[in-house]
Amino acid sequence: MTDRPIVTYAREPGLAAVEFRQVLLDSGLSSIRPVDDLPRLEAMLNAADLIVTARLASTGALVGVARGVTDFAWICYMSEVAVSRSAQGLGIGNGLMDETRQLLGPKVALVLASVPEAVGFYERIGMERVADAFWYPRKP
Repeated sequence: MTDRPIVTYAREPGLAAVEFRQVLLDSGLSSIRPVDDLPRLEAMLNAADLIVTARLASTGALVGVARGVTDFAWICYMSEVAVSRSAQGLGIGNGLMDETRQLLGPKVALVLASVPEAVGFYERIGMERVADAFWYPRKP
């Protein structure tokens, strides 16, 4: 049995776009996020109401980010839950979701659209599937 690293979870509204970009690259979400457009990543962070980070306590290295848009009263739309591949399997995604839910409180619903590869993770942590979701896709 190996020792798991100690991870610190925190609300981090001032997260730097370059750090956010690196986690998107390291997590595999870079194929569906604008990682080559730093001003857009900055705008995404600046407009988010809730940014929760996961950092290795030993080095301060950022290994996970959960970013959401919320009113803190009724609903939170989770835009990303990104965990660096090197840290996947350590419970960090679950930790990010737990910290997010704690910050939101029990009266706020949490909604997200999952990439197909992560559906099993969200089911394992107890999220329910929603059948009737709709969207207007982004245009390039």
